[in-house]
Amino acid sequence: MKEHLKKILKQANNNPEGRCLLREYLQARSLEFLQNKGAFSMWSFVGGTSLRFLYDLSRFSEDLDFSATKEVSEQDFINMLNAVKSGFEKELYSITIKAKPNRTVQSALIKFPGLMYEVELSAHSSETISIKLEVDTNPPKGWQCENSIVRRHTMLNIQHYTKPSLLAGKVNALLSRTYTKGRDYYDLMWYLTDHKELQPNFIQLNNALEQTSWQGPILNAENWKEIVAQRIEST
Repeated sequence: MKEHLKKILKQANNNPEGRCLLREYLQARSLEFLQNKGAFSMWSFVGGTSLRFLYDLSRFSEDLDFSATKEVSEQDFINMLNAVKSGFEKELYSITIKAKPNRTVQSALIKFPGLMYEVELSAHSSETISIKLEVDTNPPKGWQCENSIVRRHTMLNIQHYTKPSLLAGKVNALLSRTYTKGRDYYDLMWYLTDHKELQPNFIQLNNALEQTSWQGPILNAENWKEIVAQRIEST
């Protein structure tokens, strides 16, 4: 499979997007190994990378973000990471994983040392490409999930939040972050232009805002766009 990766990058002529394509390939294979271990019976795919994989969002995203759909343990998280590590090692990848499982948002940094050099995307053998993986073990109540078949470098059957629940997560991020992330606005514009009639999952959204000590009003179909517009204007 590593030779297949090299072929993909060669066909792309190792253009400036080569690094993004490499990371996306590694994301897809990580999702495959997680799927084979049963991750999507307990995790739901969320975040910017999910929008790209599921709906072909026209931006690359670095992280793999998930929300737990049932109670999960630290050992569950470690088992999933071990499945990813084992899967890549069987294909002769060099891989290291640094995990922080004892948090509400479990996280891990998956590194592939030397791979950039091996596939001729870097002149430095020490350069490392990495993927951050996070699982929210206490997501706001009210989320809704569905499953989709995705073909992106491999075949995946992914459990993920529905579009209203994904939008709720994005609106919560935009309103709750104490700092500005350009990708929040990019994704919001995608929702508002490609899915004009879409409404957030308001139960989930208001529960999420409550978790972050939101001081504003309860959001509903009549006021959410106005409140988001006020945030954009103030930013």
